[in-house]
Amino acid sequence: MTTDNKLKPLREQIDSIDAQILALLNQRARVAQEVGHVKAETSAPVFRPEREAQVLRSMADRNPGPLVAHDVQTIFREIMSACRALEKRVTVAYLGPVGTFSEQAVYQQFGRAVDAIACTSIDEVFRAAEAGTADFGVVPVENSSEGVINRTLDLLLQTTLAISGEISIPVHLSLMTRSGTLDGITQICAHSQALAQSQVWLNMNTPTIARQAVASNGEAARMASDDPQVAAVAGEIAGEKYNLQVVNAHIQDDPHNRTRFAIIGRLHTTPSGKDQTSLVLSVPNKPGAVYNLLAPLAANDVSMTRFESRPARMGTWEYYFYVDVEGHAQDAKVARALDELKTNAAFFKLLGSYPASL
Repeated sequence: MTTDNKLKPLREQIDSIDAQILALLNQRARVAQEVGHVKAETSAPVFRPEREAQVLRSMADRNPGPLVAHDVQTIFREIMSACRALEKRVTVAYLGPVGTFSEQAVYQQFGRAVDAIACTSIDEVFRAAEAGTADFGVVPVENSSEGVINRTLDLLLQTTLAISGEISIPVHLSLMTRSGTLDGITQICAHSQALAQSQVWLNMNTPTIARQAVASNGEAARMASDDPQVAAVAGEIAGEKYNLQVVNAHIQDDPHNRTRFAIIGRLHTTPSGKDQTSLVLSVPNKPGAVYNLLAPLAANDVSMTRFESRPARMGTWEYYFYVDVEGHAQDAKVARALDELKTNAAFFKLLGSYPASL
């Protein structure tokens, strides 16, 4: 029996299954439209990150294989994105240009059926979400190698927006050119952080080629697409956008390097079952103040997952403390801890409670 004869019945099975999947997808879409009608009657938000997080976790838990859980979640994220767009197409602002990890974070959270707006600065992302030009914004918060993004922390302190979700993106950097080789390359361009995160590899493998820091990895990819003498250090999405070929993949010095992003907007989420709460605190400048401030967390069995300090910029050597804790502000033990923190703190701001990154 020939290969084609062996494959024919299997392909027929796949065609039959695909037809069933298509019918079920459209059945789901019709139900999603009914959900949209109900939401419209009550002006309920179209995007509910806590609900979508519950669906994705459930699919991973119920997945019998052979598909891996991550791929199942990717498929269902796109299904939910397409169905959500039947209700209303969500607009999301992010730190551009196109081809950046920020754009990748948008699609990882919202799926592809959104209108993504590339902004020139983190400030512009906040302004777009505050003005209503965008329904949500996606901003970088911290990188596991380079630390926190100070401008984001400062703007979170000032804004009236809330954090309604987080995304953690693995930072996989590749060296890319138009030709897929380093022949004739005289300059390597990337964002300063990307150059720092791959400097060991670059020092060993391209020690004689000049390096230039540019506004973003996306901009570096654009430059490489225009100039055959330029190479870019960037992520895969940038290479795809600008038709670049990979010279070497995964050149980042830390294989576990990740960047964490926050979703900002006017939405306040309800508990999803696995949540995180972010807040900003300050205390009087006196001995033991920080220890006493955080005591309610331990007393109420609330785990702190992140603690960062930023100068208050008032010339008095005082600081704001950015704190993440496990759980939702509506959870009983977290609510008790927050009430006590408000009493002890000289300044208290709840930035948001939201589903923890998948």
